[in-house]
Amino acid sequence: MGKGGEKGEETGEHEAQILFYSWEEIQKHNLKTDKWLVIDRKVYNITNWVRRHPGGHRVISHYAGEDATDAFWAFHINPSFVQKFLKPLLIGELAPGEPSQDRDKNSQLVEDFRALRKTAEEMNLFKADPLFFSLYLCHILIMEALGLLMISYYGNGWITTFILSCILATSQGASANWWNHRHFQHHAKPNIFKKDPDVNMIHIFVLGDSQPVEYGKKKLKYLPYNHQHEYFFLVFPPLLIPVYFQMQIMMSMIRHKFWADLIWAFSYYIRYFITFIPFYGVLGSLFLLTFVRFLESHWFVWVTQMNHIPMEIDNEKHRDWLSSQLAATCNIEQSFFNDWFTGHLNFQIEHHLFPTMPRHNFWKVKPLVKSLCAKHGIHYEEKTLGRAFIDIVGSLKKSGDLWLDAYLHK
Repeated sequence: MGKGGEKGEETGEHEAQILFYSWEEIQKHNLKTDKWLVIDRKVYNITNWVRRHPGGHRVISHYAGEDATDAFWAFHINPSFVQKFLKPLLIGELAPGEPSQDRDKNSQLVEDFRALRKTAEEMNLFKADPLFFSLYLCHILIMEALGLLMISYYGNGWITTFILSCILATSQGASANWWNHRHFQHHAKPNIFKKDPDVNMIHIFVLGDSQPVEYGKKKLKYLPYNHQHEYFFLVFPPLLIPVYFQMQIMMSMIRHKFWADLIWAFSYYIRYFITFIPFYGVLGSLFLLTFVRFLESHWFVWVTQMNHIPMEIDNEKHRDWLSSQLAATCNIEQSFFNDWFTGHLNFQIEHHLFPTMPRHNFWKVKPLVKSLCAKHGIHYEEKTLGRAFIDIVGSLKKSGDLWLDAYLHK
């Protein structure tokens, strides 16, 4: 650590000295009670701020001791507004001889990606089209109205109820704050153990190449992981939303005092039961709601995991923003059906690189991203929807086989 000289000699005013820090010093401050990070070469002490961070304390803590510049620009819609919260946390700058990127990252790649982001901003790709989202909302409302007209006209038979359930499953209700706090962590450090909650499988599955071997060597056998590609169908798709997510959502809203979200959740259930009790009664409405959540869960698991589970899942490797997102995500071929069915999550790479970009603009930035990846030799993976679904099962089988081999022979 060094100090800079005083400024303001012409005016005779005494200004505070600037403190300069090396990356070696900054990287020491990545502890639970001592957190620093760097944004645009400025060093900030976020130790006491993390608990008040609107995006949650975990997502910002994941960058303690690191350069958080690209993550900062990726997550904040209005960075200039956020700057006022950073000023009290500023403790110095990187020393003049220190590179802007930590851990020997490719500075040219980082600069090229930031130039790409600036180009996207100039193309107004971060501005939402009100017409697109208005039409999307209208299509959901029309489908819900169609479902009500169906049961009003045809009654609550099995076929009508099944079609109604599929229609209702197109719209989901969840706590926005809970989802943001969880999903921001996933975007910040995708497929990184202990940082991405989406790869925290609470010992039900082993993922990637390193975790299965680690579990096998330690003789950990919470479940027969060599059969995880089979019991996946009985556990993950049917139970994630109806059981695990519902418990997490309610506990999170109460624990973090998300009272507005809690009120919206209750209003949803009140509206739901007022609407469907006349047709199905109380028990029938509960069964319908459970079945809708069951269908939602299958859709959610297959659509979200096809982009991630088959990709690299490992411990922290401190990659640059572009490389870390490309290693953990892949795209699904574009088509009208794929766009609609996945909610534009078939553009998962662009979604991860630019999480605040409206999804109707992903296709516009995609050629720029592919060009940058080609320039730097970074693999840009894109596959068919069917191939993506098959790869989920295949990757689980591969990880299970790695576990069994290590469990028996290492």
